[in-house]
Amino acid sequence: MNPLAIAQIRPTVHRLITETPVFDIHTHLYAAPFGDLLLWGPDELVTYHYLIAEVSRTDRSVSPEAFYGMTKQQQAEHIWQRLFIEHGPVSEARRGVLTALTALGADVTQPYPAIREYFASRTVEQHIDAVFAAANCSGVVMTNDPLDDAERPVWEQGFAEDKRFRAALRIDGLLVFLEKNAERLQSMGYTISPALGESDLAEARRFLSDWAKKMDPLYMAVSLPDSFRYPDDSMTSKLIKEAVIPVCRETGIPFALMIGVKRLINPALKLAGDGVGRGDVGSVARLCDENPEVNFLLTMLALENQHEVAVTARKFPNLLPFGCWWFLNDPSLIEQITRMRLELLGTSFIPQHSDCRVLDQLVYKWSHSRPIIADCLAEKYEMAVKAGWPLTEAEIARDVKDVLGENFFRFVGKS
Repeated sequence: MNPLAIAQIRPTVHRLITETPVFDIHTHLYAAPFGDLLLWGPDELVTYHYLIAEVSRTDRSVSPEAFYGMTKQQQAEHIWQRLFIEHGPVSEARRGVLTALTALGADVTQPYPAIREYFASRTVEQHIDAVFAAANCSGVVMTNDPLDDAERPVWEQGFAEDKRFRAALRIDGLLVFLEKNAERLQSMGYTISPALGESDLAEARRFLSDWAKKMDPLYMAVSLPDSFRYPDDSMTSKLIKEAVIPVCRETGIPFALMIGVKRLINPALKLAGDGVGRGDVGSVARLCDENPEVNFLLTMLALENQHEVAVTARKFPNLLPFGCWWFLNDPSLIEQITRMRLELLGTSFIPQHSDCRVLDQLVYKWSHSRPIIADCLAEKYEMAVKAGWPLTEAEIARDVKDVLGENFFRFVGKS
């Protein structure tokens, strides 16, 4: 294959990024058999907590208590009126709603009830197919919590597998909220006291092993506050060292760390009330150094952490940075972070994940991120060619497949 001319690089990268299916390595989505746990449709999209936070400051005449007292439809109509009709939809969350609705065939110039009506006759299965097609997505990783009383019975009873939905074993309930969940764990047959004696730690390992067998997860995952430190004398640190790491080592399942959440800095806003804090990357480095045979995935919420994360990943091949999480999922920040990672790590990272809780968000998270990733890649290829490298389309296609999924599958050791 002949090398590309400089003028050919950018359109070639954009075409390949657009055409190549993405595998989304972290979402909060569910397959259809999980019923109401899968959120989808315009009302869920418009009332997502990103928009709740925005409407709470745009229209302060409606208190959080009054807002949460509305029906879902009333909430959606209120948000649409305040954030789309009365004010320009220029925030990333508002633009995302418009992108998703338009890509799925709705006319956003119509009154909101007409938009809702457009989707009314769809089944969840039809909507899943439409969203995956519009997002050009080959599959997603769910977030699966065995301590969720609504989710656990689905796993216990069994369900028809949709290969587009893969499992991740979420363990916040054990690592962060053990005191709250000790009774629930006991009802499930696992006696784990917050005292964390030897028998408690053995039971924690048994819990993780049992659910790893049941779910076949691509990784275990936990969301941690900015105050997380390792090692220290906390329950979280002890459980990681004495339960999570041994099970990961035994099973070969990677451990995903998502660090930087300040939970409920405004409790009145509920899920919309979380904030962000700078985490300690040194704790992750210590985990990687102590456990070179265990693979770790890492995303951090604070912009201030991103350079240290990339530098740390240069030093530890068992660390895979992924995505621009939550408050970082804005075009200017995605561009900045992706460019820096390319400069420090080449293509050995995962540039984005959607983190979406509403199925429809899969469309906009990827349609907004793909052009940014393409621009950053194209810029670096152009620099390489100017430095004398004979770049081919086959090389670009290989790298695009890597960053849109193959890097992840190689890292977790599964396909």
